[in-house]
Amino acid sequence: MLSKSFPIRGSLSIFTPLRMFLFFTLLTFCLTTGSSSASRQTRKPATQKPYVINDRLYSPLPSADGYEEIGIASWYGRDFHGRPTSNGETYNMHDISAAHKLLPMHTMLLVKNLNNGKEVVVRVNDRGPFVQGRIIDLSYGAAKQIALVHSGTARVKVTALGELQTDIETGQRFFKSHADLRSGEYFVQIGAFTKKYNGLKLQEKFLDAGHHVVMTKAEVNGQLFYRVQVFVGRTLNSARKSEQALIKKGYKGAFILAR
Repeated sequence: MLSKSFPIRGSLSIFTPLRMFLFFTLLTFCLTTGSSSASRQTRKPATQKPYVINDRLYSPLPSADGYEEIGIASWYGRDFHGRPTSNGETYNMHDISAAHKLLPMHTMLLVKNLNNGKEVVVRVNDRGPFVQGRIIDLSYGAAKQIALVHSGTARVKVTALGELQTDIETGQRFFKSHADLRSGEYFVQIGAFTKKYNGLKLQEKFLDAGHHVVMTKAEVNGQLFYRVQVFVGRTLNSARKSEQALIKKGYKGAFILAR
């Protein structure tokens, strides 16, 4: 957590010819396939790329392991039933799923309703909710299991369990472990601007206050953004506290980034 004060807001053997031919053909195929596979593994999935909603830039977290948060949950249903989700699936309000702004797609989450102790395990397959103060949007089916439908919203505890995957050979489903998010380098994004000058002004304000601040560029839908991010510590807990402190100081769109 930052120890310095925050400035207040103003306004990643021997071969026959035939055998030799088959050998080199197979070798070339393996090398080409390996190269292509490596290229695919290093390419960031579309659902992990930064995106903009209501003029705010969101940068999805690279991993979900160690993620835990308490906040307000809501649910969405009939108005979105049958429409595509952010990862290309078709939304079924009766399924058990959830929308999250930053966690990787297919992350499995344990959601506990703190008002009644009821729990449900959901899979992230959509982005949202884009309402200030809410941390997760549940499908109608998931909300029903924890008695959240009638109230509309509830205070919940969200704990990441991992990413659900299927073994190609056996068909068995399992949780894939991630790089641990409980320690690392954490930044909070405090602004994203289309004009570099505005980003530099905000960066200078935090530098003058003694903070480590970086400005990075990101292109979203053909639009270049200058993102201002302040270093807030090496643990997720301290980063959360700094995020909340920044929001209280007037940086309403502040959110955590892990590096």
